[in-house]
Amino acid sequence: METKIFAHRGASKYAPENTMPAFELAYEMEADGIETDVQLTKDGVPILIHDETLERTTNGVGFVKDYEFHELQKLDAGAYFSSRYTGTRLISLEEFLEWVTDKPLYLNLELKNNKINYKGLEEKVLQLIRAYKVEHRTIISSFNSESVKKMRELDANLDVAYLRSKKHEALTSYAKSLGASSLHIKHTLLNQQVLYSSEVMNMPIRVYTVNRSANILQCLRKKCAGIITDVPDRAVKLRHRFE
Repeated sequence: METKIFAHRGASKYAPENTMPAFELAYEMEADGIETDVQLTKDGVPILIHDETLERTTNGVGFVKDYEFHELQKLDAGAYFSSRYTGTRLISLEEFLEWVTDKPLYLNLELKNNKINYKGLEEKVLQLIRAYKVEHRTIISSFNSESVKKMRELDANLDVAYLRSKKHEALTSYAKSLGASSLHIKHTLLNQQVLYSSEVMNMPIRVYTVNRSANILQCLRKKCAGIITDVPDRAVKLRHRFE
């Protein structure tokens, strides 16, 4: 199986993360899929932003959860990256799905509920991906073990990935016990033991955030199911050479 290239928050090395310019650029760079982060607004709208707070990537202040969607839409989510992107706005998950529905892209929706317990986040995301009929090409991932369990209870067939950045003695079997069907790990956790146990348990491994050429090539050689990268153009070129 060919290693799939996922653009991390879009082509986030070249455009403001989790915004339409980053997603459009990732598509132009021929990424196989897009990874993005989902949180909930005060009025319950799934919105695409990584941080629980607004300061790093917008001109807003405070928590995402304390604003209604129409208020967050007024913020500038591009000027922090470059004046070229001044005026770029945050978008909802639904807007993203409307854009992606006619494109041959895989989706990795990370539920950002490991720090804030967004009530109903799993149900709202599942409802939207079903409405846009993209379940078959969508991966739902989370660092939150309870959220992984909940997603599996809500849908028996969906690809649900357990995210992990720290070591665990029996990582693959633990992920399996949660109901995860795949495992997303930090590149520093990739080793022969994890690869072997994932193969035995039929649990695909995708690795993040893989930007250096040497690390990308390592993932390609080890036939990881996916590479999640800020530089999808580099990963795509290396895969062509590797083939």
